[in-house]
Formats: sequence, C-alpha cells, structure tokens
Amino acid sequence: MVSQEKVTRLILKVLKDLIDTFPESEQFVPNEKTVLFGQGATIDSLTLVSFVVDLEALLTEEFTQDISLTDDRAMTRAKSPFDTVLNLAEYILEIVDPALIKSNA
Repeated sequence: MVSQEKVTRLILKVLKDLIDTFPESEQFVPNEKTVLFGQGATIDSLTLVSFVVDLEALLTEEFTQDISLTDDRAMTRAKSPFDTVLNLAEYILEIVDPALIKSNA
C-alpha cells in the first residue's frame, strides 16, 4: 500500500531537486506546508509547470502507471490540489490505482 509519507517524500524530492537549481539567495527548504500555488506560493508558475512535469514522470516510474496531475479531476476541484505539498500528496493518493502499484511502493 502506498503511504502518504512515501508520496510526500517523492514530492519533496522533486521539489528539492528543482530548488537546488535556483540561485542560492532564492533557495529554501520545502516541507509539507510549502505553498505551491496561489497566495503565498514559494515558486512561480513556470517553476510549478516544471515541477509538475518532473513529478508526473517520477510517479509514473514509481507506481508503474500513467499519472496525470493536471487532468479534469484536478482542475475542477473546489480546492486546488496544488495549494500545498500536503494537499498534493492527498490528491495523488486519491488518483493512484493501488492495483497497479509495484510491490515495493
């Protein structure tokens, strides 16, 4: 079974890798409460797009299924799954098909 902790670690890994490419003065340490989108966001919209693409690739590899984070399910929600790292982890758990996950997930 995939845990929220594992999904959160994967999100934070991708985010940290991206942040490491920022100028030193713009780098920060992400956590579960890091705001990704909207008021108080720690990254700009172009960086968010790169983050989503990188995260989808990692999740697709980890869970051996195609993962799309920007489909109609995500875009039509009253609350964006991209508000915070924690919200995104919860959304990913909703859309991952547990029957298709590798046993080491």
